[in-house]
Amino acid sequence: MTRPERVAELIKEEISKIIHERVSDPRIGFVSITSVELTPDLKHAKIFASVLGDKSDREKTFEGLRSATSFIRGQLGNNLKLRYVPEILFVYDKSIESGSRVLAIMNKLNREAEEGRKLLKAKKDKK
Repeated sequence: MTRPERVAELIKEEISKIIHERVSDPRIGFVSITSVELTPDLKHAKIFASVLGDKSDREKTFEGLRSATSFIRGQLGNNLKLRYVPEILFVYDKSIESGSRVLAIMNKLNREAEEGRKLLKAKKDKK
């Protein structure tokens, strides 16, 4: 694992803790930090976050995150002993939403297949 990858993982863990324990903005709902992309020079970090809720919840949460960015960055600097604390940018991560949608489709298909098997069995039993 390269240094940027190790630092990105540390940043991910720390930002998750900071958001859940130290940020008290009521706009920030249930948010999960899914990954961090860090430039090789460690000066810029994209923080990928997923939000539980609808589009309105997501917009409010990201508004709160943008508002708290300087606080989060300051806390990150206090918690991690880095020469330079990267500039951070919060980005919406659709992967969990997409995964949930795929899972819902798979569950629907399984229910329909089960209903089809029951109908076939019922027809077979009538004969």
